Amino acid sequence: MQRIDIAEKSTGQARYGIDFEMDGMLHAAVQLNPYIGGDVKSFDASAAKSMRGVRDVMAVTGGVAVVADNTWRAFQAAAAVECDWGPSPMPATMEEHWQAIQDAFSPDHQDSRNRDDGDVDQAIGLTSPINAEYRAPYVAHAPLEPINATVLASEDRIDIWTGTQVPRFIQADLAKRTGLDADAIHVHVLMIGGSFGHRLELDVVIQATEIAMTMKGTPVKLTYQREQDMTHDYTRPAAIARGRGQIENGQIKTFDLDIASPSVLSSQMGRLGISMPGPDSQIVAGAWEQPFDIPNYRVTGYRAKPLAPISSWRSVGASTNAFFHESFFDELCAAAGADPMAERLRLCNDAPTRKVLEAVADMSNWGTDLGPNRGRGLAFCMSFGVGVAEVVDVTKTPDGIKIDNVYVAADVGRVVDPVNFDGLVKGGVIWGLGHAIMGEITYTDGAADQDNFDSFESMRLYQAPEIMVRGLENGPKIRGIGEPPVPPAAPALANAIFAATGERLREMPFNRFIDFV
Repeated sequence: MQRIDIAEKSTGQARYGIDFEMDGMLHAAVQLNPYIGGDVKSFDASAAKSMRGVRDVMAVTGGVAVVADNTWRAFQAAAAVECDWGPSPMPATMEEHWQAIQDAFSPDHQDSRNRDDGDVDQAIGLTSPINAEYRAPYVAHAPLEPINATVLASEDRIDIWTGTQVPRFIQADLAKRTGLDADAIHVHVLMIGGSFGHRLELDVVIQATEIAMTMKGTPVKLTYQREQDMTHDYTRPAAIARGRGQIENGQIKTFDLDIASPSVLSSQMGRLGISMPGPDSQIVAGAWEQPFDIPNYRVTGYRAKPLAPISSWRSVGASTNAFFHESFFDELCAAAGADPMAERLRLCNDAPTRKVLEAVADMSNWGTDLGPNRGRGLAFCMSFGVGVAEVVDVTKTPDGIKIDNVYVAADVGRVVDPVNFDGLVKGGVIWGLGHAIMGEITYTDGAADQDNFDSFESMRLYQAPEIMVRGLENGPKIRGIGEPPVPPAAPALANAIFAATGERLREMPFNRFIDFV
């Protein structure tokens, strides 16, 4: 089945939120406090108000807005506003961010222990354990369509045109802010030019509504510049994992993984005024639910204090936790002298997962010698009820690591649309590989250091490997494939690099430690 929207998207005819227009519409831009979470102490808009086409300047949540007769004039005038910004409540350095996460590894910060098979502590005490620590950084969503919203307000009704994943949340939030009934808030969902979780957030809609409420009867479109979107994103949380393991007679006998990060659910839902009681499942998602019968098997989540504002990012907790889990699994296999595929199959307790592993082994000709300066890595992750196994082949060249091939097997119960299934899997693999190699947001004094695609890069076409995909239909029910291909990509690549070079990568992004073609 071919998608009917591809031709319009490929020829520039598709109408996204940023393309939306209305008669009499004005355009807004914002200057945001660069120090995340800080307020606006004061501002001087005299220079901006004197510029051509400017209609008004006002304070909004997180910054100052300018309304003008076109987008460019609004951008220029917003930059001319002189602002006195309040400081960010965030830690001043990345070292302090990482230390705060390290400090969460304590009993009073324990959030969950969903997996606790056997007796890990007793088993570890019988021998010298294998230890490893892993890190995953903050990363941005960076959708290609700039964040935007158009709002038309009247005395008894508000209309919003935007690309969003949560129209009902917009209704509920704006009803509280404006005093109108939720039925008076009309959200017109437009085509989304990428989200990856970003358009779960309401900031641009809230600001556009604040502006429109001062200009009732006039539609106003607020558009973020790329730099504002990048520096004020609600990122994937930074996380740290500590692994302890034990091997015996060439087999994995003990697997103990501690994971610490701030709570995505608390941060995201807190912005909506919703309290989330109990543990945050995403701190350990993609780690504790893996279908392996390791005799002593424990996964513990620790909740770090709030740091940077964070949100859901494609595959959420599994995007980091699969890297932790599958990297450590590979380290234990190496220490045991066990084949990573054979050891997973030996420990596998789920029939559909076994078929996924067997399928990817068949696709990749697992076990064959690739030759000198080449390596092959395997990773598996059960996330969102979907088991995905990925094998990555790499070559070590004088210019760096080249990713040659990726083989993916996934069981979704029923592959309803093979064409779109194939596209979603390949897109997820590229997303996972690109961010593993070069994705990172860092903060200095509460301000993001990366502000555009020159400093927050994505995988380029020439770097992309050939990707082979096989969909399996052994599991029950129909399940989604939008997120599950992402988590195994990073650990499969890291494990392949170890096989080719002997260098173990325990922290993303990988290009901080090794060169890529």
